[in-house]
Amino acid sequence: MTDQLPSPQGADVGRRIGVGLMYGLFKPRVLGAWRVPTTGPVILAVNHSHVIDGPMVMGVAPRPTHFLIKKEAFVGPLDPFLTGIGQLKVDRDTTDRTAITRALGVLENGGVLGIFPEGTRGEGDFASLRAGLAYFAVRSGAPIVPVAVLGSSDRRGRLIKALPPLRSRVDVVFGEPFEAGDGSGRRTRTALDEATGRIQKQLAAHLENARRLTGR
Repeated sequence: MTDQLPSPQGADVGRRIGVGLMYGLFKPRVLGAWRVPTTGPVILAVNHSHVIDGPMVMGVAPRPTHFLIKKEAFVGPLDPFLTGIGQLKVDRDTTDRTAITRALGVLENGGVLGIFPEGTRGEGDFASLRAGLAYFAVRSGAPIVPVAVLGSSDRRGRLIKALPPLRSRVDVVFGEPFEAGDGSGRRTRTALDEATGRIQKQLAAHLENARRLTGR
């Protein structure tokens, strides 16, 4: 199974591409990156209101990140590119066991897994969480670091409507790591529902704090 896991070297290349693109096109302000554990498995739980949120976090996170990305994004030349930079294709309409196995493999190997827990792009307020984040956190025991991306969807660019204005400021705020489980190691549906509730409170509190901190 190891040979089918996303490449850590690829994710490192993706991070370097992200650094060049995000700092070249926009003005990221990164707060709290030191809170991301320097070693061992970590889950970055990122709010999602704009298409650049993933690349932005890939570029500013202190460690290479493997994001779970909807399969619809893997089209044409983007398919081999995203796979080559260590990203994970997931089918959101079914229980994608291949994606689940590979994501758990990333964590078992001490890597960083990036997840948009809301499942799809929306208000970016963590109001509606899917159970996947709780499953990965409880199953792996990896800490969750909440990440708030603010400013990516405030305004549309004049040159490229799908992107924020060039050289506009985008804030990325990393929160304190926390454990999703209750310490019992249970993985029942009830335990996962309870973990999802705990996660939602933590993520919402982090987002509120990030908005207060950045004035957004």
